[in-house]
Amino acid sequence: MATLILVRHGRSTANTAGVLAGWTPGVALDERGAVQAAALPGRLAGVELAAVVTSPLQRCLETLQPLLDQRPGLALHTDERIGECHYGAWSGRKLAELAEEPLMEIVQRHPSAAAFPGGESMRAMQARAVDAVRDWNARIEQEHGEDAVYLMCSHGDIIKSLVADALGMHLDLFQRLHVEPCSVTAIRYTRVRPFLLRLGDTGDLEMLKPRKPQEEGADGTAVVGGGAGAP
Repeated sequence: MATLILVRHGRSTANTAGVLAGWTPGVALDERGAVQAAALPGRLAGVELAAVVTSPLQRCLETLQPLLDQRPGLALHTDERIGECHYGAWSGRKLAELAEEPLMEIVQRHPSAAAFPGGESMRAMQARAVDAVRDWNARIEQEHGEDAVYLMCSHGDIIKSLVADALGMHLDLFQRLHVEPCSVTAIRYTRVRPFLLRLGDTGDLEMLKPRKPQEEGADGTAVVGGGAGAP
C-alpha cells in the first residue's frame, strides 16, 4: 500500500498569539511559518509524490504553495476530513484562558471522552481523519501503484490522532505525541500493519533543548492544536 507523508502547516499567526484557531477564517502563516514553508520543497527533494491532499484551511494551503510552485504538475486535492478539529465555542480563544476550563482536564487526560461545546468530539475527529487516510490509500494505490508516496498537509491534533491509529495506541494516549509546525511525519501502510517511519521531523534539534518554565508544554501539559513549536 501507499506511504503517507503528513506535514503539519507552518507556524501561524494564531500559534504565535497563543490562540486556538480551529476553523476560524483568515488564520495565515506568520513570518517564521512562511520561512518554514519555503524550506519544505528542499526537504522533500528526491521524494517523488503521486499527489498532495490538504486541509482546506488557509494556513495549510500557504504551507504547500512553495512546493506546488516547484512541482507545477503535482495534483492537489482538498479534503475537509483532514481539516482541523471543530473546537466549537473554544475556537478563537486564548489557550491560557482555556487552561482554566474544566473540560481541559478531560482533553488532557481522557481525550476519547472530550467533546467541545458546539463542536465535535475528539473521537469523531480521529474517526473522520482515519477514514480519509484509508480512502486515499486505496485511491493512490489504485491510480499510482502500491509503492506510491503521497502527502497530506493537516493540523497538529489530526496528525497526532493518525499516528495513534497507526501505532494501535488508544486516543487517550495521543497527547503524549508532539508534532512541530511544518514537521514531517511518515507512515508506510501495508496489508497487515502500518509502520511509523518519521514522527515530527523538522531537521532542527532546537526543540530538544529544555523548555523554560514559561514556555508552552514546559509543565508537561499537551498544547491543544499543536502549539507554536520551539521558541
